[in-house]
Amino acid sequence: MGAAIPASSVVTTALQGDVLVVTIDNPPVNALGAAVRQGLLAAMQQAQTDAAVAAVLLVGAGKAFIAGADIREFGKPPVAPILPEVCRAIENLNKPVVAVLHGAALGGGLEVALSAHYRLALPAATLGLPEVNLGLLPGSGGTQRAPRLMGVQAATTLMLSGQPLKAQAALQAGLVDKLVEGTDPLAAGLAYLRELLAANAPVRRTRALAIAEPQAALAWLDEQKAETAKKSRGLFSPLKIIECVQAALQLPFDEGMVRERALFMECLDSPQRAGLIHAFFAEREVVKVPEAQAAQPRPVASIAVIGGGTMGAGIAVAALDAGLPVTMIERDAESIARGRANVEKVYNALVAKGRMTEAAQAAVMARYTGSTDYADIAQVDLVIEAVFEDIEVKKAVFRELDRVCKPGAVLATNTSYLDIDAIAAATGRPQDVIGLHFFSPANIMKLLEIVVPAKVAPDVVATAFELARKLKKVPVRAGVCDGFIGNR
Repeated sequence: MGAAIPASSVVTTALQGDVLVVTIDNPPVNALGAAVRQGLLAAMQQAQTDAAVAAVLLVGAGKAFIAGADIREFGKPPVAPILPEVCRAIENLNKPVVAVLHGAALGGGLEVALSAHYRLALPAATLGLPEVNLGLLPGSGGTQRAPRLMGVQAATTLMLSGQPLKAQAALQAGLVDKLVEGTDPLAAGLAYLRELLAANAPVRRTRALAIAEPQAALAWLDEQKAETAKKSRGLFSPLKIIECVQAALQLPFDEGMVRERALFMECLDSPQRAGLIHAFFAEREVVKVPEAQAAQPRPVASIAVIGGGTMGAGIAVAALDAGLPVTMIERDAESIARGRANVEKVYNALVAKGRMTEAAQAAVMARYTGSTDYADIAQVDLVIEAVFEDIEVKKAVFRELDRVCKPGAVLATNTSYLDIDAIAAATGRPQDVIGLHFFSPANIMKLLEIVVPAKVAPDVVATAFELARKLKKVPVRAGVCDGFIGNR
């Protein structure tokens, strides 16, 4: 096992009978920082050399197993040991190793689990290899071990999508060996290990498994390569993932690992990786606004949308998809019928594609109400105006909202460039007025500019950011200026 590795405060070991329990405790999500890697390697060294240890249990403290790499290490020189070395030490141990997955086992966390000899999942576990979302590929054996466990098609799809599997799906895919009810990973893991030891279960290395139907798998990968080149135009890592899986089929395991590492380093040096990681950090920074931290959001249980054109309908759909009841206001019966048709058109398309049932569509539309009477929105919690881009028209709408809406209702405008301070001044409650600038189509586009006028209350800004979270949007705080950010 090499030279002694220093003990780590974030990885602890404890003997329970003849089982060495190795606990990763690096809050909040047990990210695989250098100290965790060092601790895991030291634990494997301890297990190898201690005759009292018959088996090893890997378990995460808190709410996750290991949720992936430590993002604070991105862009910095690597610190030994690198993760492939840790995974190799786990897999090469000559005593059974069980990983218990009770929360997120993502990226490098899942690669650690794939290196264990057995995997036990609890119902809340989620397993995935989402590196493609950062312009990367699994670089610690994920592209070599996952196809051996799941088959080429399932593993490649998992890596190209970046989407995690829930525990039951992971069991069916062969990614885990057993799923048990419960919430205590330590108790569940010890019980499972005792079963394995009683049955004299062998050390079972994922690297030694044969990939099923290799010729058919290679043919499928060739088709997938052409399809991926079309779907992922401009992205570097998806095709490199396919190359890695081809290596898993065509090369011995150790040579496949060398190929994976070389392609991982190519991805690491690509401009797409730099851009996607910049976006990753940026999306986490934009929600850290002073108002959202200083004030509690107001409750929003119902929404009104003023205007049923393309933008108003898209905003209504976004709110309906989030489970909120929506009242749409238009100027006459003909316009409200057109607004409803614009909303229904989105769901009709989903039904036609088989992505939504007619019953589900009916349930969503039951939360939609159309009206020509502003009095019908007197009790809603938040109003979004999406009428013609003319400041006098918008001021007239806001004077009407000021008249009918209950005290404390948030009054938002979807203007893309007009002066929101002037719109707010048309009301007697400028503290309640904010900009929510959606981008068309509003139910699909992720960006939501939250435009903060001079007199708005902090809890209204906090409410806007909370609404963005509910609508699954990426909120960006903007000041009042011509065109805000996106349109400048």
